[in-house]
Amino acid sequence: MIERGVRFVHLVHSTWDHHSDLNQRLAEHCQMTDGPSAALIRDLKQRGLLDETLVVWVGEFGRTPMGEVRRGVTAGKEGRDHHPNAFSGWLAGGGVKGGYVHGGTDDFGFDVVADPMHVHDLQATILHLLGIDHLRLTYRHSGRDYRLTDVAGNVVREILA
Repeated sequence: MIERGVRFVHLVHSTWDHHSDLNQRLAEHCQMTDGPSAALIRDLKQRGLLDETLVVWVGEFGRTPMGEVRRGVTAGKEGRDHHPNAFSGWLAGGGVKGGYVHGGTDDFGFDVVADPMHVHDLQATILHLLGIDHLRLTYRHSGRDYRLTDVAGNVVREILA
């Protein structure tokens, strides 16, 4: 699709919402996605398209590093709950530094301890990499300014190539 000029391709693996049986389910779903994700990067690079194609790989939410109690019910056997304090994803190609790691958590993956990046910053950076100034997307509605980055966000230049 990219070779034929399609500008945006959105792929979804919809079963990442693991709250239980993590050891089995996460291994199965990583096996389904790791190889194809690596093959995508290799194919784009081989065809000379990686420099102009931004690949964004993220999940729907951060995850606690351990099973927790939620509303009086455990998250399940070998499970984790949603966790807004630490989140991971990766970017490749399209103007980002290869092999660069931005940010870090404590040893448990519970709290961010280095170079935090708010989701608004991630969104502003992705838009910048796509050639869009997120500040110019501001519009006024009912007396309030709105934009994709919720009138916040800064481009994180450290990750740019």
